[in-house]
Amino acid sequence: MNEVTVGGRPRALPDRTVRRVVEAVLAGERRQARVSVTFVGREGMRRLNREYKRHDVPTDVLAFSLAGPDGIVGDIYVCPWMARREAAARRVAFREELIRLVVHGTLHVLGHEHPENGRREHSPMWRRQERYVEALA
Repeated sequence: MNEVTVGGRPRALPDRTVRRVVEAVLAGERRQARVSVTFVGREGMRRLNREYKRHDVPTDVLAFSLAGPDGIVGDIYVCPWMARREAAARRVAFREELIRLVVHGTLHVLGHEHPENGRREHSPMWRRQERYVEALA
């Protein structure tokens, strides 16, 4: 059974929207998971990124996953400050970019990966992500 919790301040998307997005990706991927999505500020995201990825800069989304006896448990952290910058750079709505990041994090929780270079937007994971964003945004 899926379980989605939402936390952090400020909430950049309504909790029901976050739950709908995560549940749609889990259903589309035919997977079950317990997922928490937490919105964090720029400095909080920078600290998380430094601690877990060794990059001392804020990032837009981080996702962590554990496979246990009760299934997949995942934590997703989204930085609205970075999302706003990405949305402006992509010329898309802030809400769409936030949905993109929740989808992206959920796919990572489920084990999907992409290259860490300029090819990431041409990867199978990115294409899968964009299909979900188109349907959900």
